[in-house]
Amino acid sequence: MATQQEISETRHHSGVGFVKTRLATLFAPPNWLKLAGGGELGPIQVAYETYGELTPAKDNAIYICHALTGDAHAAGYYEDDDEKAKPGWWDDLIGPGRTLDTDKYFIICANVLGGCQGTTGPGSINPQTDQPYRLSYPFITVGDIVEVHSALTKHLGIDQLLAVIGGSLGGMQVLEWAAQFPDQLRGAICLASAAQLSAQGIAFNAVGRRAIKTDPEYKNGEYEKGEGPRYGLALARMIAHITYLSDQSIEMKFGRRLQDHDTFTYEMLPEVEFQVESYLHYQGKRFVERFDANSYLYLTRAMDYFDLESQHGSLVNALGKTNARFLIASYDSDWLFTTSQSKEIVRALIECGKHVSFIELKSPFGHDSFLIEIEQLQKMITPFLEQAYQACLAERTQEV
Repeated sequence: MATQQEISETRHHSGVGFVKTRLATLFAPPNWLKLAGGGELGPIQVAYETYGELTPAKDNAIYICHALTGDAHAAGYYEDDDEKAKPGWWDDLIGPGRTLDTDKYFIICANVLGGCQGTTGPGSINPQTDQPYRLSYPFITVGDIVEVHSALTKHLGIDQLLAVIGGSLGGMQVLEWAAQFPDQLRGAICLASAAQLSAQGIAFNAVGRRAIKTDPEYKNGEYEKGEGPRYGLALARMIAHITYLSDQSIEMKFGRRLQDHDTFTYEMLPEVEFQVESYLHYQGKRFVERFDANSYLYLTRAMDYFDLESQHGSLVNALGKTNARFLIASYDSDWLFTTSQSKEIVRALIECGKHVSFIELKSPFGHDSFLIEIEQLQKMITPFLEQAYQACLAERTQEV
């Protein structure tokens, strides 16, 4: 078994090595964030991480938008991690010589508005009351989330991003960014996402929220930190996690194999008899240890409300204002965000004359594919970013 020192040295020299989460305070009163649903919010603390170095021209910045339950920790390790700690959630994609090459690019990832990993959300302290916001936290939209991302970009002294990239809810943020701040990005990479959440997606979110709200420990959102609807939140995660998988991936991983017995028990009391049941229970248990129930309610509802077409009259209107290049990718086994939804975005981009590349990738891993299939991502994202950066350099040369 490796010693703690050996583990530490290995982590220090792999990928981006040790990282730190930074905090920025934005929208300090009286410059409150004006929310799409009415009202305002401020000050807003934003937790973010950066990897790589920003060039003097500040032209190599890439912003990662995380999915529903992600956070700012996209890569690397923290120095105080224990030996069982895993690296950031997209670690294999980020680092020297990797797809998001930190020898070339400056990578930014921030926890979303409404989250529970350092950015102001329902569990944060309301400075006006010195108590957690809980359900007094205002309603937020994907547009509000992106406005905070945009403000952080400016806070870091960056006028234009080389690219914005995200999958799932992160992909929604990418599309919203292109619509709301069309001149702030040169490239948009949207993975396993859509311009609006489907009725099926809304339905699954509704069941998850119901599980949380009917847990007696939810207490109408007034639970204390470290407490709350653990059973309901775990159940919500179990339901959602099923939608992230595919029938093929579940069959490959579990099939109908039993967990602790060779034959059926013919008893009703045990909650777990099949391996797939054990896996879902494990996912639920892990989730409640790191996520806040109220944040889950707010962020899933923000996904429900997201609809670029209804906001702008059409997708052409929404995406026609930007000159960004687009890379749109879907997965053949993803039934939560389908290929047909990605093609809808592509058709709109073609109609308004935008530079767009599209690919449907083959993978057995369902919606989670964009977090797993790193080699596929490398093959399509690496040349896309290189072309975007070369175009940026060529434009600067012409200006001189």
